Amino acid sequence: MDLINRVFRPYIDSFVIVFIDDILIYSCILEEHEHHLRLVLRTLREQKLYAKFSKCEFCLDSVAFLGYDVSGEGIKVDPKKIEAVQSWSHPTSATEIRRFLGLAGYYRQFMEGYSSIVSPLTRLTQKGA
Repeated sequence: MDLINRVFRPYIDSFVIVFIDDILIYSCILEEHEHHLRLVLRTLREQKLYAKFSKCEFCLDSVAFLGYDVSGEGIKVDPKKIEAVQSWSHPTSATEIRRFLGLAGYYRQFMEGYSSIVSPLTRLTQKGA
């Protein structure tokens, strides 16, 4: 991960996002995107790094990335993750409640009044509850 971050440092937050070994290239218009893609592929080749073609996707309007759906319209929660939260089995121990709160908390920015919604569950994780 450190190597990829060092290799793409000039482009990170301009048109590249790197997470472990995932490289996300984003652009406003197709011509710009083609230029960015060429830069990234050239950089990989110069550094003798390789992208597995079967794992690559090009020129997408939206992409699922780290549990989010990222598109020109903005960032939304991946619908699969919403389903995972909704279908979570009822917790029967404080540990299971903490696991659920960990998953749900990852998306708290998308839930208005999150802390007041989960406060009853949070209280159940305390000693003696």
